[in-house]
Amino acid sequence: MFKKLRNRFLIVNLATISVMMLAAFATIYIINYLNVRNDINMDLQRITEAFQKPGIGEHRGGGIDGGTGGAAEAGIDGGMPRLDSGAFGRMGGGNPPPERSISFMIETDNEWKQTGTPASQFSMDDEFYAQALQEAVDMDTPTGRFELDGSLWAFESNPTADGHMLVFLDITARQKILTNLIYTFTLVGLVMLVILFFTSRYFANRSIKPVQEAFDKQKQFIADASHELKTPLAIINTNADVLLANGEDTILQQSKWLHYIKSETARMAKLTNDLLYLTEMDDSRTGMIHAPFNISEAVENIILTMEAVIFEKNVVLEYDIEPDLTVHGNSEQIKQVVMILLDNAVKYTGPKGEVTLSLRKQHNDVLLSVTNTGEGIAPEHLNRIFDRFYRTDTSRARKLGGHGLGLAIAKSIVEQHHKGKIYAKSVVGESATFYVQLG
Repeated sequence: MFKKLRNRFLIVNLATISVMMLAAFATIYIINYLNVRNDINMDLQRITEAFQKPGIGEHRGGGIDGGTGGAAEAGIDGGMPRLDSGAFGRMGGGNPPPERSISFMIETDNEWKQTGTPASQFSMDDEFYAQALQEAVDMDTPTGRFELDGSLWAFESNPTADGHMLVFLDITARQKILTNLIYTFTLVGLVMLVILFFTSRYFANRSIKPVQEAFDKQKQFIADASHELKTPLAIINTNADVLLANGEDTILQQSKWLHYIKSETARMAKLTNDLLYLTEMDDSRTGMIHAPFNISEAVENIILTMEAVIFEKNVVLEYDIEPDLTVHGNSEQIKQVVMILLDNAVKYTGPKGEVTLSLRKQHNDVLLSVTNTGEGIAPEHLNRIFDRFYRTDTSRARKLGGHGLGLAIAKSIVEQHHKGKIYAKSVVGESATFYVQLG
């Protein structure tokens, strides 16, 4: 399930990023395409205006010849007509086309028949001029583009007194820029998608991991809760069958079975209450009001209520409580934490064992510690003993009447308090100590 969820996340993420990249690349390409097209149109217009100046085109040479005669006489140099001053002029107020641009001009009559010699910066054969003119005539448009001899040409046709004047400009280099731009975008896009795939997969795994852990914990929680409820329900059902099988007996005669039912019912009620309490703690996250209170007095009150239980278990209790310590929190919840820790310590301390409680100031915090002698806790269990229904020794915990929820409740309460921390340390075979740190 989580693998499918990760794959869906990857597909949606890559599809979204691909669309965004495509839109960005398309925008950049369109902007560059429009700029190149405008530059070409402006260059054609400037060249046309230059050829239309008085004196230009009266004598068309066949090429450049040492700066005199032919095209040079017509003012063609670097694809542009040379003005009277001998230098490149503004030609309509703009800049001249690039020096590497190749251009030429052909004049025709009204029937599109070539008249005179084409004006060109380079000597080209008559067949090339004839083909270029034919391409332009066949397109039957004032402006256009065509490919000839492996080069891309743009042209512009303007009417004259004797017919038409067609100006041609080589735009191969500019088209290559746009083509290279497409190749660059494609390559960059593919590389980015590969990088994004592995990056997205890494973060998808990290994002799904907490969800998967929570889901696994929920499944384990449901399984454990069902298991805990199954045992008392089975006992109640069995005892009810015994009662029904001996319907002629009096209530007094059946009291043993009734006591079993009542005991298991009470056990189920406690388990249900603990589960509801944990759920409320998770949902509300500190629904109770926190205020400064004297934690020293709160701990002393809990010890007084536990004295009878401790005496009955034949356990020695020693405590060292620093007076008048104050913390910010909920006194009833903290009392519940102390009660849980003391109850666990007494349960897991054998007869004539010892429980030690300490409450003292540590820097700016208050530290409560509860230690009990006994078997201790193995290192592999220390990080999990605060999980719901987790028990280091299942059989022993059941005999002691535990469900494995007490420490989970204590952790939930402590973590809702400012700087609240709860943890445990243990020496296997000697003792276990639980610490609660409050700000």
